Amino acid sequence: MSYILLIFSVLIGSLLVLVIKPNNKIVRLLLAFSGAYLLSVTILHLLPEVYTHSHEHGAKKIGILILVGIIIQSVLESFSKGAEHGHIHLHSDKSEFPWLLFVSLCFHAFSEGLPIHHANDNLLWAIIVHKIPIAIVLTTFLLKTNYSKQTIILFLGIFSLMSPLGVFISDKVNLFNVYHEEITALIIGVFLHISTIILFESSENHKFNFQKFTAIILGILLTVFTL
Repeated sequence: MSYILLIFSVLIGSLLVLVIKPNNKIVRLLLAFSGAYLLSVTILHLLPEVYTHSHEHGAKKIGILILVGIIIQSVLESFSKGAEHGHIHLHSDKSEFPWLLFVSLCFHAFSEGLPIHHANDNLLWAIIVHKIPIAIVLTTFLLKTNYSKQTIILFLGIFSLMSPLGVFISDKVNLFNVYHEEITALIIGVFLHISTIILFESSENHKFNFQKFTAIILGILLTVFTL
């Protein structure tokens, strides 16, 4: 069921672009909500889980891996141009597909799927909610290029399969089960980096944004009352 929901989340994001054409303000509110939800699930569920199941002398190792995950995501964003938190500032033509951006997004989507099999449903829904605005951003970018509809559908299809692939591999490949805690720690670092950037990114002129603040509070409350 998780495979279908993850694929469907990308489909929803793409259809929203085609049917509603959401503006930047709506996308940013969706990102704020999803970032708050993802951060809350990470802090309230994933962090306690990895530390609880780590051995007495493994806590420091877990902390180091979380920091490594933050660094990995920082490197990925240098290639993806911040698409994971709603930014793509590229001018492309049909002859120059932004492969680094696409591969970085796919790797990020793949990594998101790795801890899902061992976590509760809150993480699954947090990633689903997070993927919808990312799919909106990616679809919007692709539609502004000169790529054919078939090419756009192909790349969106590949992107939609990355998180389910992560879930499948973490479930079927024994190595990912043996080192589940270590891998989850890395992904926690990724989640912390992305969600905090989404939440604490400065508003225009550093003004208080009540709508964004409300979206963040709703994302946190949703986690608190469903965890």
